[in-house]
Amino acid sequence: MKIYDRRTTEYEEIAQYGQGALNFLYGNFFGRVLLRLAVSPCISRLYGRINSGKRSVKRIPGFISSYNINMEEYEDREYRSFNDFFARKLRPGARTIDTDRKRLISPADSKLLVYNIEDDLRIEVKGRTYSLPELLAGDEGLSGYSGGLCLVYRLCVDDFHRYCFPDNGKLVSRRMIKGVFHTVSPVSKDVKVYKENTRVVNYLSTENFGKVIHIEVGAMLIGKIVNHDIVEFSKGEEKGYFEPGGSTIIEIFEKDSVRIDRDILLQSKDHIETKVKFGEGVGTAC
Repeated sequence: MKIYDRRTTEYEEIAQYGQGALNFLYGNFFGRVLLRLAVSPCISRLYGRINSGKRSVKRIPGFISSYNINMEEYEDREYRSFNDFFARKLRPGARTIDTDRKRLISPADSKLLVYNIEDDLRIEVKGRTYSLPELLAGDEGLSGYSGGLCLVYRLCVDDFHRYCFPDNGKLVSRRMIKGVFHTVSPVSKDVKVYKENTRVVNYLSTENFGKVIHIEVGAMLIGKIVNHDIVEFSKGEEKGYFEPGGSTIIEIFEKDSVRIDRDILLQSKDHIETKVKFGEGVGTAC
């Protein structure tokens, strides 16, 4: 899988966690029979319990080695379980928040693709067409998003799995949409994962970008989506975290509210993800 590193202006190949097993589940007849069980909430809960146990700490050294995780970026402490390690916190200063009030920041360490929202509120995401009402399980008050932008931040298992608010503002409302837990990796291209997966929809009123819809999407083996109890927030303030598995954050912006950086747009036109970091500027308010 090729991604763009905007720091080096070069492309790199990244490995998909559990690629062989995912290919079997999504690309094989017998695998698809098992897939119904694999994506069920009960399997994710079971996986979460296993990774909360003390014995799960044995997995940590091998995981760090396999994914070349730079532990100098994270708190130096003893972890109680694999879940505890997975939701690890950064050391102070390990990420820089772009403080320019007009700059939109990435909510997480992730791989970013940008999509246009068509006039009929449809979005073409990786060959699958979604409507905003499908993503949100409702169609109230969406007219302002016609012609806007949809930003899809995909987190891999080796990424820092805490996420932040993109601007100063206020949480207007939040609701959970219960579903299943498909992988969000490209191997699931034949499944409308952002319609079927469990997700949390947050309606934000922001200082510089107007009304923003921020969605946390659960993925295969995600134990929990954990959001802090925050109503009024500051740019870069931690919003919550994911427990084990890769996952996705989707942010939806109204028309003419933000201009995304040119290098990210150019890569997105070629369907290539751009590597971004928690707090990094990715666009500018119109």
